[in-house]
Amino acid sequence: MIRSRIALTSLLLSVLGLASCGSSAALRAETEAPSGPITHSFLACGSNTRIVDGSGEVVWSYRLGSQDGQVLPNGNVLLAVKRCAEFPRGAVVEVTRDGEETVVWVGEQHEIHTVCPLADGRILVAEGGPKPRLLEIERSGEVVAVIPLACQTDDFHMGTRMARKLDDGTYLVPHLLDFAVKQYDAEGQVIAVFDTTAPGDPGHAVHTWPFTAIRLPNGNTHVNLTHSNQVVQYDASGEVVWRLTNDDLPEPWLADPCGAQVLPSGNVVIACYGQTDAAMPKLLEVTPAKEVVWTYHDEIPHSVHGIHVLDDRGVPLAGAPMK
Repeated sequence: MIRSRIALTSLLLSVLGLASCGSSAALRAETEAPSGPITHSFLACGSNTRIVDGSGEVVWSYRLGSQDGQVLPNGNVLLAVKRCAEFPRGAVVEVTRDGEETVVWVGEQHEIHTVCPLADGRILVAEGGPKPRLLEIERSGEVVAVIPLACQTDDFHMGTRMARKLDDGTYLVPHLLDFAVKQYDAEGQVIAVFDTTAPGDPGHAVHTWPFTAIRLPNGNTHVNLTHSNQVVQYDASGEVVWRLTNDDLPEPWLADPCGAQVLPSGNVVIACYGQTDAAMPKLLEVTPAKEVVWTYHDEIPHSVHGIHVLDDRGVPLAGAPMK
């Protein structure tokens, strides 16, 4: 394996202007970064689905919990709804700001892990169950592509999470209990694997389960390792080139880091889904130098599973989010 290290300054420069759900377009339309104290409005997916404005006030909410979601350019909210009485296997739902709901697709197996709008208008869905798979779905609900996933099926819930389609047409998929982020081609063949096993831990006593996998423009891959309370970045060879743990923070703020989004500044916003203490942040923004520059608190247990950060100090983030 080729080993290489990347300086933090290089890392910062490389992620300026990033985008995601696989896209490489610029995130922000303006040329100068906003100034003043950091604020963000954002969509929070979790036990409670809501949009929070820059002052911390809830300005929109949805009646069901969600695993993943994104605010669309028209303002509607696309959600992967959690398993519930109404949707025992989860669902993909689009909701207007006025609360009008369109059920795009209903889960057929155990649950829907993630959902992501694609550039061609389709929707990418990750579904867990005895036959874990990715699906590309038209807005009409028609399934137009099925990509089987190579992961364990003893625990359906722990199969995968934030799957994303990359610009080259391949798919980046974290598999928790497989301790691996795998890259698949359009036929479902595994073309690359990032082993998230902790060094010196072949028995997997340290639960470095990958949850969020984000491909950066420099070829690195950002991964939240949920149960081990770590956030890492791998280079193309699988070498860890950046790692954040609670040892880097003022207090043990990382608690089951699930969702994440890399901002145009190069900072990353991390969702701490397991954080139940209202005194501890549910979201924190960290610079490449590991400085915490923004936090969000609420009193809702398990309140932020997945996120979509919408603006930076009131300036909307343009383009597809890198999340």
